[in-house]
Amino acid sequence: MQDKDKNKLNVLRALLSQSLNASKTNSPIVTDMQMLALVRKNAAASKQAAAEFVEAGRQDLADKEAEQMRVMEEYIGEVKTVGEEEIRRVVGEVVEGLKAAGGKLQMGEVLKKVFSKEVLGEKNVERADVARIVKELLA
Repeated sequence: MQDKDKNKLNVLRALLSQSLNASKTNSPIVTDMQMLALVRKNAAASKQAAAEFVEAGRQDLADKEAEQMRVMEEYIGEVKTVGEEEIRRVVGEVVEGLKAAGGKLQMGEVLKKVFSKEVLGEKNVERADVARIVKELLA
């Protein structure tokens, strides 16, 4: 913050404020993936706001939102998540294990097993990606 980057400072203050507010609710932010979801939500809101400002003829505000979105995208890109090939490998192993054990091959059962602490529970993984891959493998 010593370089006096106003946009970065405003983005960080907003994220800190939202994180603090979330800590006072029933679902506080405790994992990196929850924080990443918050940053992505803010980036999407900034993108929508920038589009609305352009539509309303307020290019100055649209530029401000675009700059804030760039800062958030920079932070989003720094978070390391599990790659798709590893997710496919793990989900394949879980599906084969359930088939061998004679267990149900329903999406909920597979997801429950995949997100258990022994498999992917402790890793930074996009739940939507895992659900999409499970759906593909069960189809």
